[in-house]
Amino acid sequence: MNGIYGAWRTQVQRGVMIFLALLLCAAPAMAAAGKTVLVLGDSLSAGYGLAASQGWVALTAQRMRTSHPDWRVVNASISGETTAGGASRIAAEIARTHPAVVVIELGANDGLRGLALAQTRANLDTIIRTAKRSRAKVLLVGMRLPPNFGAKYTQGFERNYVELSRQHGTALLPFLLAPVAADRKAFQADNMHPVAAAQPKLRDHVWPALLPLLK
Repeated sequence: MNGIYGAWRTQVQRGVMIFLALLLCAAPAMAAAGKTVLVLGDSLSAGYGLAASQGWVALTAQRMRTSHPDWRVVNASISGETTAGGASRIAAEIARTHPAVVVIELGANDGLRGLALAQTRANLDTIIRTAKRSRAKVLLVGMRLPPNFGAKYTQGFERNYVELSRQHGTALLPFLLAPVAADRKAFQADNMHPVAAAQPKLRDHVWPALLPLLK
């Protein structure tokens, strides 16, 4: 009886060892199977004034479920967010989501408050560096300000995105609202946040810049 039990136990142990070996071999593929795009933005990406499914980030996630089913989108955008806020929480968001791609859409609230361009740039630099240290690819999404802020400030504001992208070798979308900026009907009553009907245009505008990073 002991001999039969011993043989059975040996077979079980051998089976467990084979299973563990197969699991270890499969681990890299399992890790690669769930790739994440992390979107770190403000109200323009959080979908201010819209249903959760209507914003350009949600529409991008919907498209990816068909075109790239092994990817997911995590929207960590917060209405009212500044670059300082983004810099303070990027490390925690990366630890939480382990993204392969980070989309940074921040700075508009800095500009509207007239914050120092050097500080905005330093915060964006921190966010980019933190993302790149995690080996994530980065898409930097820029904004533009109304001309009433003055040529020196608005030009410096736009230049921050261009120069940071060049410095860190990131992908760049210079102006998120480019497809709708000239159309007053594309915006809510506050004249700042695009309506639901404009969101597919933003999705389609971001998509060509994001797509190469998914390869």
